[in-house]
Amino acid sequence: MIDEFLKREIEAGNIEQEAFKTEERKIKLHGHCQQKAVASIDPTKFLLSFPENYSVEEIPSGCCGMAGFFGYEKEHYDVSMKIGEMVLFPAVREAENNVLIAAPGTSCRHQIKDGTGKTALHPVEVLYDALK
Repeated sequence: MIDEFLKREIEAGNIEQEAFKTEERKIKLHGHCQQKAVASIDPTKFLLSFPENYSVEEIPSGCCGMAGFFGYEKEHYDVSMKIGEMVLFPAVREAENNVLIAAPGTSCRHQIKDGTGKTALHPVEVLYDALK
C-alpha cells in the first residue's frame, strides 16, 4: 500500500519532517476494512502523524457499511447506512470543524460524505496539503 511505501521512505530518510508545515492539526482516521484485514492501519497512523504537530485518533468504527458497492445497491442501502450510524457517522459528526477526517478507502470516503455531509481525505491528500 502507498502508506507502507511512504513509511519506508520516511524511515530511509528520503522524506524529511522539515518538508511539512508545523501548524497543529488533529486528524480522525477511519481505516479501510481490507487494509485492517490483510495488513495494518499502523503505517497510515505513522504517516499522518509524521508532520510536526499532527495528531491522529483512530475511529474504532469497524466497517463503514459501504463494502465496495454493496451500500449503493437499493436492497442494501438501509443496512449500509445503519452500519455507518453505529460508530463512524456519529464520530465524524462530533468532530470539530477544524479536525480533518481521513480514510484510505474510496468507498469509505463516499460513505462518509453520503452519511454525514463531511468530506474525508485520503491520507496522501492530507500529506500533500501539509507540504510547505
